[in-house]
Amino acid sequence: MNSPEQERRRFTRIHFDAECEVHYPGGAIVMQLVDISLRGVLLRFDHKLSLEIGGEAEVNIYLANDVLIRMKTQLNYAQPPNYGFFVKEIDLESMSHLRRLLELNLGDEALLERELEHMVED
Repeated sequence: MNSPEQERRRFTRIHFDAECEVHYPGGAIVMQLVDISLRGVLLRFDHKLSLEIGGEAEVNIYLANDVLIRMKTQLNYAQPPNYGFFVKEIDLESMSHLRRLLELNLGDEALLERELEHMVED
């Protein structure tokens, strides 16, 4: 199993500003997306989140009126106001939107292809 440091090296994070809905046992809140990669998201919320490390949540990222990235995640990092979530599961349509978002922001298709290969290996 890879450490979080190894994951950071293998998956490029891009800064992206968007609102997200985070649904978890006991509630749902709106958080601000700080950055995103194929394997996780960093979100900002100005209050303590009532979700423990290892807790699961569904993160919905709205890119446009009809573009939604939906992922099942696990909270891996919590230092308010920043919260890091590891992507455990993502549907095909959301993955297509995420890939396009990364492709447009990375500007390096070869790098994206390598990251996708690493993701498949995991």
